[in-house]
Amino acid sequence: MRYALGVEYDGSEFQGWQQLGEHGGASVQATLQDALSSVADAPIQVVCAGRTDAGVHGECQVVHFDSDARREPRGWMLGTTTRLPPSVAVRWCLPVAQDFHARFSARARRYRYRLVNRQVRPALHRQSLSWERRPLDAAAMDQAAQALLGENDFGAFRSAQCQALHARRELQSIHVRRDGEVVEVNVQANAFLHHMVRNIVGSLILVGTGEKPVTWIRELLAGRDRTVAGPTAPPQGLVFIGPLYPAEWLLPAEVTL
Repeated sequence: MRYALGVEYDGSEFQGWQQLGEHGGASVQATLQDALSSVADAPIQVVCAGRTDAGVHGECQVVHFDSDARREPRGWMLGTTTRLPPSVAVRWCLPVAQDFHARFSARARRYRYRLVNRQVRPALHRQSLSWERRPLDAAAMDQAAQALLGENDFGAFRSAQCQALHARRELQSIHVRRDGEVVEVNVQANAFLHHMVRNIVGSLILVGTGEKPVTWIRELLAGRDRTVAGPTAPPQGLVFIGPLYPAEWLLPAEVTL
C-alpha cells in the first residue's frame, strides 16, 4: 500500500532533508524514516517532493512511502508524530494510488522567504526569520523580480554544488511585499535549483538597498554568471511551503492545483 504524508518541520537542528550517511548529521528524512519504521515494525523509506538545505524549514513537505503494515491513516499520522522530536510533525496521511510519486507527480513547488528589516536583529522567531539592517524598498524588489518570470536559464542563481543536469526552470510567480518590519518574498516554480531561492533573494536585497538598479536582475538572468550576482541569503528565513499536484490525486487542498 502506498501512502502520502504532509510533514511540517523546523529545520534549525537538522543538516537538511536528505539522509547523508552515518556521519552526516541529523536529517529530517532519517528522523522521519525511523519513526515510520517503528510504527510499521519494518524498515520504511520515504521519497520527498523537494529536498531542503540545512536550516531551511518545511510547512507542508509531501512524501510517499510503501508499507504492507495494517495501519489506518490516523494511526500512521499520530503514531509517527508521537515518535518524532518536537521539531517535526505529520500533519496528514492519505492512501494514494500506486503510481503516485511525491516528486515526479508534482507540477509546482512554493517557497517563502521572510526577513526582519530594521537596525536590530530579531530575538523572537529568530529561527524562521532572516535579518537585514539596511532599509529595503520592497516595491523596487518586487518590480525587479518580475524579470525572472517564465522559463529561463537560472545559471546566475545556481550554486556551484548544484547537481541538476541543466539550469532551465519555469518561474511561475514571484512577489515581494512588506508587512511592517518584515519583508516577504513568495516564489512558485515547476522546480528549483540548489540555493536558487536564497540566491535570488540575496540579489534582490541589493536592489532593495539601492546598491543596484531595478534592471540589474534582468541583466543577471541574461548573463547566467553566478559570480557577479548577490550573496546567498541565510537559510533560516526560508520555508518550503509545499508542492502542488493535479486534482486527480485527491490530496488536501493546500497541495492541490
